[in-house]
Amino acid sequence: MFTLVVPDQFLKTANKFIKRHPDLRSQFEKIIEILIKDPLHPSLQLHSLKGKFKGLSAIRLTYKYRITLILQIEKKEITLIDIGAHNNIYR
Repeated sequence: MFTLVVPDQFLKTANKFIKRHPDLRSQFEKIIEILIKDPLHPSLQLHSLKGKFKGLSAIRLTYKYRITLILQIEKKEITLIDIGAHNNIYR
C-alpha cells in the first residue's frame, strides 16, 4: 500500500471537478483505490511527463480527463497534483 498525500489545492480542484462531473465520482474513487494499492496497475496507464512537467506523472481517469501526481516508489508515497481535461491540465 502507498500513502496518499492530498494537498489543499488538489482538494479544491477535485471538489470543483466532481461538482461539474458528478457522473465521474465513482470512477474517481475506483481509480484512487487502485492507485493506492498498485500505482503501476496497467488500467491506470501511468506515464511520466516531459518538458516543464518533468518529475510528474499522470494517470487516466477517462479518455478525456487526467490526474497528475508525484510518485515516489522508494517512500511508497503518492502526491496528487491536479485533475482536469487532458488539454487543460498540461498547460
